[in-house]
Amino acid sequence: MAKMGRPKKFSREGVLQKTLPVFWQYGFAGTSLQQLEQATGVNKSGLYSEFEDKEDLFLHTLLYYYEHRGALQILTAEPKGYGNIERFLRLGDPQDDGCVGCFSVNSIREFPSLSSRVREVVGAYHLRLMPQIIENIEAEPHRLPAPDIATIVTVFFDGYCIERNLPALAETDAVASFMQALCLL
Repeated sequence: MAKMGRPKKFSREGVLQKTLPVFWQYGFAGTSLQQLEQATGVNKSGLYSEFEDKEDLFLHTLLYYYEHRGALQILTAEPKGYGNIERFLRLGDPQDDGCVGCFSVNSIREFPSLSSRVREVVGAYHLRLMPQIIENIEAEPHRLPAPDIATIVTVFFDGYCIERNLPALAETDAVASFMQALCLL
């Protein structure tokens, strides 16, 4: 008779939900295994029975974030236009769970310490957003080529997400100011 292991008392999705704010706040390098155990209520052996290692857990947390954050849904909503761009940019606003900016943008800051596998996933996701951003720009009057404006939008978003971590910016509405300028491009 084969020996059965203990049934796991957690769900993969539940773990990812709980690791997301930890990795988002502290990054890959700044997050300890102890913090992950505490956040999830799952010990190291339980986590490593589900994920190869901390980096695999980080990668799957990113994938979970991409699936649930809603950026693609926002950018593909009809009607296309600057309303979608503004809703996308507002994803950088503080979240109900206290997370600020964008988990994916924060991950880019750690590229030198991340594996090529993680870097490829982050890069591919950002590239996947560009055609959607361009389509929304093309739906509006514009003077510059839409791909150039899309680059300006993504650079603003990345900077906005990083700067949202500064408490002094909590009261400013940089997105509204940017949207006014965007209409002039």
